[in-house]
Amino acid sequence: MLLGRQCTDYSMQNDKDRYWDCLDQAMDASHSGRVEEALAWLEEALKAHPGGAEAHNGRGEILWDEGRVDESLYEFECAIEADPKFSSAHMNRLEILIEELAEYRLALEACDELLAGRALLPRLDSTFQAEICYLKSKALFYQDDLQGAVFLIRRSLKAMGDHPTYSAFEGHVLFEMGEYRTARRVLERTSMVDPDSSHVAYSLGLVLERIAYGEEADVSPMMSDEARVASEASFQRACSLDPIQFPMPLEVSDTFFSEAVDAAVKNLPASVRAYIENVPLVVEDFPTVEMVKNERVSPQILGLFMGIPRTEAILTEQVPDLDRVLLFKRNLEKHCRTRDELIDQIQITVRHEIGHYLGLDEDDLERLGLA
Repeated sequence: MLLGRQCTDYSMQNDKDRYWDCLDQAMDASHSGRVEEALAWLEEALKAHPGGAEAHNGRGEILWDEGRVDESLYEFECAIEADPKFSSAHMNRLEILIEELAEYRLALEACDELLAGRALLPRLDSTFQAEICYLKSKALFYQDDLQGAVFLIRRSLKAMGDHPTYSAFEGHVLFEMGEYRTARRVLERTSMVDPDSSHVAYSLGLVLERIAYGEEADVSPMMSDEARVASEASFQRACSLDPIQFPMPLEVSDTFFSEAVDAAVKNLPASVRAYIENVPLVVEDFPTVEMVKNERVSPQILGLFMGIPRTEAILTEQVPDLDRVLLFKRNLEKHCRTRDELIDQIQITVRHEIGHYLGLDEDDLERLGLA
């Protein structure tokens, strides 16, 4: 009996040795860009140890990089089933749910379960707790709960100190809330901690740009000039660090932009033009800070219909003359890389906002290709 037991243990040890060797081979192949070879080694690892959480998690990460999101989610869930305490698999699953699948409710439920600190789940040390709070903060952000997002990301920062990822996200949320000067302080501090982050540099440029354009009432001309120069420098810094993701913002003349707007209106069907002949299209640089704070409008929004949709107007007493479509020139310029792209995007935005005036909701607009 003793000999048999020793043989069984030895066989299992051989399997585990094989398992870890396959994982090492998979890591080498993955780091060298040999994706299929890496996946094959991970398959071999799972043959040696079918309950290998690390192998499932590794497969999930590779498949995610390859854009095979559903398969990667399955692998992360297999890893969690194999080892419920495997924190990396939990965090990868949450990232997939939030960033790829927009399954915010599921992500929030999973975050709450992890934060409850149950015995069968990963130990809730300060690092893991901070990361889960950060992920929950992102889920709340995408659901437009900006106050909740700020509260949670500050919990992460309290646990981890000046963590650049967390503080960069805090700065971005504050920007979306219209708290530009607070966002500036956060992002300037973050840029000192992580000077090579293109995302931080670009976000800081956005914030400084709003301050430069006098988006807060007590900004002096000197402060505006200083912020304008600093904004340009931040955009240039972001471009130098990552020119593909953050090219320098496109700039066109007011005349060019107005002509593109006029062309977009002329391209509308005649029946639609008849409905909107009394609805002005107003071009502004940005949404006002009042819109951002009071109407919960994103400071990066491209356009906005303000008023009562035509389908509801008969039921209200609002004066029709208050209806208008706003186009935000500077935001549209940043959204595009070329003049042709800008012309196309202006057409899409005009149609989108006029669609709102005609009573179409976001689902309707998406079906029409105008979302």
